[in-house]
Amino acid sequence: MEEVIGSNPIFSTRVLNEPLITMSYFVYILYSKTADRYYVGETANVSERLKSHLSGISKYTSIANDWEVVYTQEFSTRLEAIRREREIKRMKSRKYIVSIVQRG
Repeated sequence: MEEVIGSNPIFSTRVLNEPLITMSYFVYILYSKTADRYYVGETANVSERLKSHLSGISKYTSIANDWEVVYTQEFSTRLEAIRREREIKRMKSRKYIVSIVQRG
């Protein structure tokens, strides 16, 4: 169906093959060599979130300034990303986090 200007269509005027704009959410793992620690989080923008960690905004990550992204996993909804983040954190295991990073 084509868009009609000046009307109040009952049906959507979006072209059927036109892609929908979707947002991705990510679970990410950071690693600091100087602190020898990992940090697990979720965000819609990994690079912006890393900048905020490096700026010292987060209390946990303010202990070092060499955090790097060592793992990301993409999800189509924020709820899925939050669930995965909690799953990783619930394990409370460095070995588990290292295995995730190594598997990529």
